[in-house]
Amino acid sequence: MQASSLYSSGHDDGNAPLRGGPGLSIQPPPLALYVHFPWCVRKCPYCDFNSHAPHGGEIPFAAWVDAVLGDLEASLPQVWGRRLVSVFIGGGTPSLLPARELERLLDALRARLRLVPGAEITLEANPGTVEAARFRAFYAAGVNRLSLGVQSFDDRALASIGRIHDGRAARVAAAAASATFERVNLDLIYALPGQTTAIAMADVETALGFGGGHLSCYQLTLEPNTPFAHDPPARPDEDAAADMEDAIAARLAEAGFGHYEVSAFARDGQCCAHNLNYWTFGDYLGLGPGAHGKITTADGVVREMRHKHPARYLEGAARGDFVQERRTVGAAELPFEFMMNALRLRAGVPAALFAERTGLPDTTISAERTRAVEAGLLDPDPLRLCPTARGRRFLNDLLQIFLP
Repeated sequence: MQASSLYSSGHDDGNAPLRGGPGLSIQPPPLALYVHFPWCVRKCPYCDFNSHAPHGGEIPFAAWVDAVLGDLEASLPQVWGRRLVSVFIGGGTPSLLPARELERLLDALRARLRLVPGAEITLEANPGTVEAARFRAFYAAGVNRLSLGVQSFDDRALASIGRIHDGRAARVAAAAASATFERVNLDLIYALPGQTTAIAMADVETALGFGGGHLSCYQLTLEPNTPFAHDPPARPDEDAAADMEDAIAARLAEAGFGHYEVSAFARDGQCCAHNLNYWTFGDYLGLGPGAHGKITTADGVVREMRHKHPARYLEGAARGDFVQERRTVGAAELPFEFMMNALRLRAGVPAALFAERTGLPDTTISAERTRAVEAGLLDPDPLRLCPTARGRRFLNDLLQIFLP
């Protein structure tokens, strides 16, 4: 991976620099778009995302698209004239969308916002909700990257976490995705109930067999307010989970995958542009129920959250009421927010990016950087903000140094 591909803005939106900290200005960072589809066939017991099984089995697809487009219209003044580097449609299970509604959504987005040439457009999909013809229709609508939540190819492992698909459906979907899209991500979860390192590595080998360029490998965690948090399943202990993590990283490195982010591995040229924009503190407009956004304005960095519950969001759309929370991030909070994103990248970011994206002088974090370096958590290179191997292992300890 070239550093320029990670950190340069790569866009020309014609905007004048915005005000920043004392004596500084902020060039508007790259802008991405996230669209949230909040429905699933069934809620998984480990999932704490804003996802809901539809009441009565009916999903209001057309009403959701209408609401998202109304949300976009109301938001255009915040991003007028800027170009999108990526679009990510997540959920939930957005692959439940009829292809005609996805096409209507993407056509309307392109009519209202300019995209950079070759902009990444990702759709999340789950096995059991798709077939080859559906993937081809999504591709024809403009999706050029698919993120497939297989989680595992092992029947028992999938049943243990409440997935609606089995290993065969996962393999069929992965094969169809690889045959349709040049850019495919497969999600895997390890440290599953009853899983051994051998079973976890079998999942990795199966995933590699489909020839894709990106894998996301997450350890199963018990998130608050989920069924698994209230009634935890028996899982591998911490040492066993660490062994799985090390084995996965070693095998993927052998296969030519760079471990570029905490849970993400990619071959050259296959890193997720949308997620890199998050980690380098770029801007993103969030549309749809519960979607979060971050927009750099002349008054500072503004964070927004849409109404979370789908019914509330759809009801509010009739009144043009989409935003549940909006706040300007205070200068004291910006260093932590920047670091919380940037230090997820194993290679870190250029030190100059801190001032460029926050509008604060780099001296703002001088004392904290010194403490982090002395603790062995941050690389001493003055030109980079990069966690050491120890910093990656104890990332929460590193981030706490930068708390306000």
